[in-house]
Amino acid sequence: MKSFILLAVLLTSVHVTTAGSAAHRCFCQVTGTLDDCACDVETIDSFNNKEIFPKLQKLLSSDYFRFYQVNLNNPCPFWTDHSQCGLKYCAVKPCTPGEVPEGLKSSSYKYSEEASQDLEKCEKVEKLGAVNSSLSDETLQALQEWKKHDDESDRFCMLDDEDSPESKYVDLLLNPERFTGYKGPEAWRIWNSIYEENCFKPYSVKRPLNPLVSNSGDDGQGFYRWLEGLCVEKRAFFRLISGLHCSINIHLSARYLLNENWFEMKWGHNVSEFQLRFDEELTEGEGPKRLRNLYFLYLIELRALAKILPYFERSTFHLYTGQPTQDNENKKLLLELLHVAKSFPLHFDETALFAGNKKEAMKLKEDFKLTFKNISRIMDCVECFKCRLWGKLQTQGLGTALKILFSERQIEAMPNTSNTNPSFQLSRQEIVSLFNAFGRISTSVRELKNFRSLLSKLKQ
Repeated sequence: MKSFILLAVLLTSVHVTTAGSAAHRCFCQVTGTLDDCACDVETIDSFNNKEIFPKLQKLLSSDYFRFYQVNLNNPCPFWTDHSQCGLKYCAVKPCTPGEVPEGLKSSSYKYSEEASQDLEKCEKVEKLGAVNSSLSDETLQALQEWKKHDDESDRFCMLDDEDSPESKYVDLLLNPERFTGYKGPEAWRIWNSIYEENCFKPYSVKRPLNPLVSNSGDDGQGFYRWLEGLCVEKRAFFRLISGLHCSINIHLSARYLLNENWFEMKWGHNVSEFQLRFDEELTEGEGPKRLRNLYFLYLIELRALAKILPYFERSTFHLYTGQPTQDNENKKLLLELLHVAKSFPLHFDETALFAGNKKEAMKLKEDFKLTFKNISRIMDCVECFKCRLWGKLQTQGLGTALKILFSERQIEAMPNTSNTNPSFQLSRQEIVSLFNAFGRISTSVRELKNFRSLLSKLKQ
């Protein structure tokens, strides 16, 4: 708490000689080529803001992507002194049955006409208690695969059981990610558990600005010497988590409760909050590094969208909501977005990861996967329900992106029909989280343009 109070004091006491220096202190390193990539910040900014962001926002407003099925009542698996947030802005309003399109409620697994017909036939047989003799062994096996979505071992994150009575639909447009007031030791414990126990970091290495651990005068150089000495895979893992954390902080700063009275609640950009999290001086040099990691995360998720294009191009795949005209239009918009993503000229090269000795690479990949799964489980320990909702969605989205990146052979081998056991599958929960998670990252990159402008005008 003392460190954050000190930062707040510094924020009000720092004097700036030029109007543009406030922007420089946050964005001084947010330029040029990114580490471990062949891409630069400026190319991403232009591509995202002009090509990706408008199309993606339109897609995410459609019924298929705005309704997300989630269980917010899962118990925390890691500690027992777990309570629920009492702040009013932490609450999440689930949908009533009448608010969810019938096509989504009838089955979460209806990705194609053939799969829908086979599943309905199987359901009828089960209800009648009859022997299911009308379906071939091949179709039965395919249906079993559809019902469990895909092998658990292929996933990089934990998914909620959609058949659980605790699983509810949430309208993401009516429950936006924004500042709720959830902060302090409870929030720090979540991120501390992620960084200290799930980022391949030994306890002897002190993470800069950790509010729960004294750095004993360490300026962070020891941490970065350790980080640069890691293999590229573990270094990438840390940068992904840091980028995700950064993106969430940008959202909270961009949708902050600025004023509340009897007549209205005014949400908007809180420049002071943004500075507190990203100003080079107020974060001892950490803020700009975090912003660069956001761009690394963007490249990873953008690459996943480019690689998954063949999956959605299949004629048998539909964004099924039970509204044929809208469903067809949304698929066209989806494919248009994915083709734009594929056209990006400087994609991240994932083949550089898990290369070398095959046995060691497989072990490292499994460690990578299990560690990220653990992080997705930590999201059930977040006490603010609004934060838990968006934390679960964004970790699931990133986990789905990683699953796509490292399933290239399965995607290439994927048959063009759905009546046999496919080599690669995505559940609707994975699809919705994938695109909404990228929507959050895309929005963060877009918001940086707004904060640059606001900071350049700042008078202190």
